[in-house]
Amino acid sequence: MVAMGDWRVSANCRNGDPDRLFVRGAKQRAARSVCRGCPVLTQCLAKALDEKIEFGVWGGMTERERRVMLKRRPDVTCWQTFLVNAAAAREVAAVAEAPVEVPAAPLAQPIPLGPVRKARLAPAASQGAPVPAAEAA
Repeated sequence: MVAMGDWRVSANCRNGDPDRLFVRGAKQRAARSVCRGCPVLTQCLAKALDEKIEFGVWGGMTERERRVMLKRRPDVTCWQTFLVNAAAAREVAAVAEAPVEVPAAPLAQPIPLGPVRKARLAPAASQGAPVPAAEAA
């Protein structure tokens, strides 16, 4: 459950070493794993984007990923609102695209599948079309 006041008290990283989130290079992947399943991921990411925090992993995103977001959306003035609205729009789209399950009508009787026979074909004399060998003789 997320605390009403300060969102940071509900963060996954609140009791850990803060230095583990401020690493460089490949170590950032491991640092991002701390954010997996965090109940305040959106608030954390919004803070980093709104305040243009340059260092560390925030909201499950590295410095580079946040820079890309800021460049792609220079028109966003409040990232908290933007991220919440984007998540809501994704949920609506997912519900709209969900396949509708139509129950199949059961067959009255199963269809028997017997052995498949290959008919021998002989060329028809008049039209050149193949006819079964029994009719050609």
